[in-house]
Amino acid sequence: MYNLDFGAAHHTFGDWKQTHPDDPLGYVSDAAAYLFSEFDRMRILQSEFFVQDSSFTKPKQVTPDPAAKRAFLKELETGERLAKDALAKSSDHDLNAMFAWVLTFGLRADYDGLIEKKYLSSVSYMKTGRMAAEKLLAADPACGDAYVAMGVEAYVLGSKPAPVRWILRLAGSNTDREDGIRKVRLAANGGRYLRPFARLLLAVAALRDQDVKTAAGILDDLSKQFPRNQLYAEELARLKKAK
Repeated sequence: MYNLDFGAAHHTFGDWKQTHPDDPLGYVSDAAAYLFSEFDRMRILQSEFFVQDSSFTKPKQVTPDPAAKRAFLKELETGERLAKDALAKSSDHDLNAMFAWVLTFGLRADYDGLIEKKYLSSVSYMKTGRMAAEKLLAADPACGDAYVAMGVEAYVLGSKPAPVRWILRLAGSNTDREDGIRKVRLAANGGRYLRPFARLLLAVAALRDQDVKTAAGILDDLSKQFPRNQLYAEELARLKKAK
């Protein structure tokens, strides 16, 4: 999936679901493949979308695909149900189900916020996902991937204007931008599944801070690790051209 080969990703997840039909992570991962395929098609993954704040308020020229949404929700809802059932049955901590549960909130936040522009529900999913991630880390302190959910909420909401941050804090959200960066770094260093994604988030944060050198270094490493992902190479070339 990090090579943007979503067809192969669906095939892999499909095989896993056939042999592990009760594993929520397979369905949630397949939902992620549908979501990021839409991001790629709509060019949401390009750094301009994240770096230019106006991109969050201007309508995109490419419209969402209803079929992709249906497929995304089908896989996500199946994963949610299986995770919920597994957690209800488990007398101890089912770490796999807990992780899948955390991912569901992140995916819903991304779809609502970045595709459908439903910002209030996106913020709500971020907060709930962060709370679920905190529970996961309490059960498994070594789960570096959980820091993504915590870091994204703090960084994204912490980048809002002061009056908005104040309101969000009253609602229970974490708006400490620097804390968000620290947590994303923890995922970038110690994550398993989400480590490359966390590193991309650090590149985006560096670009927002005008730290082109750091962003270019991260993108260069990612392009070497995932040579079939043209996004990294294109963004790296754009940065070099802008110097």
